[in-house]
Amino acid sequence: MNKRKSVSFNAARIWEKIKTPAVVLALLILWELCVRIFKIKEYILPSPIVVLQHLFLKQPDANYNWLIHIRITLTELGISFAITSALGILIAIVLAWSSTLKKIFMPVFVFLNSLPIVAIAPLLVLWFGYGLKTNILIAFLVSFFPIVINTTVGLTEIDEDLLDLVKYLNGTKLQIFLKLRIPNSLPYIFAGLKISSTMCVVGAIVGEFIASDKGLGFIIIASQYTMDSPPIFASLILVSVFGVALFGIVAALERMCMPWYFRVRERG
Repeated sequence: MNKRKSVSFNAARIWEKIKTPAVVLALLILWELCVRIFKIKEYILPSPIVVLQHLFLKQPDANYNWLIHIRITLTELGISFAITSALGILIAIVLAWSSTLKKIFMPVFVFLNSLPIVAIAPLLVLWFGYGLKTNILIAFLVSFFPIVINTTVGLTEIDEDLLDLVKYLNGTKLQIFLKLRIPNSLPYIFAGLKISSTMCVVGAIVGEFIASDKGLGFIIIASQYTMDSPPIFASLILVSVFGVALFGIVAALERMCMPWYFRVRERG
């Protein structure tokens, strides 16, 4: 009986580790079968094999240098996410430190976040021109708001009794920030970072749609004009992989920075 339980437990653990890749592989197989069985035209829905061929083999109808475009998109993602994370957390700390500044600037951030980025992107192109910096700015504008809001909430939502105790013990405002507010805000910060990690990807691609002649977003737009759908699907797959990878990096950092938080959750 114990052996059976042990085998069942090991099988469950193995399945938990391979569950996501197995589901993705099953979807790809189903996609391939549907294309072949229903004989769907390539310009409507290419098969996964054709899409992968456009990534790894030179194709006469997709004369793109994939490495250059991938490098450009990854550079935009890395820089924009780093700037968004650092500046978003810094802005949130300033807003939490001063209620006056919060009342002044929070409506401005809400206004900026409510603007459709596609509508203001042409203005950004006029002001800053085509290229990397404009795409990074667009990605920042799309993704900084969740970090600011989440971090501000985490810094301000403190148990009042605990605050009163620290103040009674003559704790300074800086000590309250370092010992109470920042540790309390860590789950909120990482929640905001997870949201922003995916939104940075969206922002970078939108920027490449409008303000770039390189990158995966540029490939999508260029292929659309020629009705060449395999490069579009290949680009979308890469964009999804980048988003999942960035989200996974943030999740790994969260576990490293807050091991106690996950131990409590697992016990509960």
